Amino acid sequence: MKKPWLVVYSSLTGNTKEVAEAIFEVLPEGSEIFPVEEAPSVDGYENIAVGYWVDKGTADPKAMTYMKEITHSNVFVFATLGAYPDSDHAAQSLERGAELLGEGCTVTGKFICQGRISQAMVDRMKAMPTDHPHAPNAERLKRWEIASTHPDQADFAAVQKAVKKAL
Repeated sequence: MKKPWLVVYSSLTGNTKEVAEAIFEVLPEGSEIFPVEEAPSVDGYENIAVGYWVDKGTADPKAMTYMKEITHSNVFVFATLGAYPDSDHAAQSLERGAELLGEGCTVTGKFICQGRISQAMVDRMKAMPTDHPHAPNAERLKRWEIASTHPDQADFAAVQKAVKKAL
């Protein structure tokens, strides 16, 4: 008999892990949760929730590798990023992640929310020349400040609602 859900996440700053844990809280008994580095094969699970932090407009490398191995499964895709979750960049990043799934997968739901940006990334961007497209400016600094407060309880409630809908 298959287990109901497998939750797998890749997290750099802890954002995606927190979202994964919020998902896990509302799943049926017998579900399991793992960081991508310890994740088992998806065989033996009815549903998969796979999450990543957005890197260059798609899933981070660890999640990308794992997602390509998921085949013939019902999959809920979730992600975190520093940009606004209602931006075109967020929508495209979530779609690109879903497109990584292997053959025969059905995407049962998607969710993306803002999250803290790693200090290393902030430091790299602050060191960029002012004419670089990713150099800090007033709008970007404001977005980073907002991102530093996410994910929050509203994000957790929203992902739980999206997962319940996928149930």
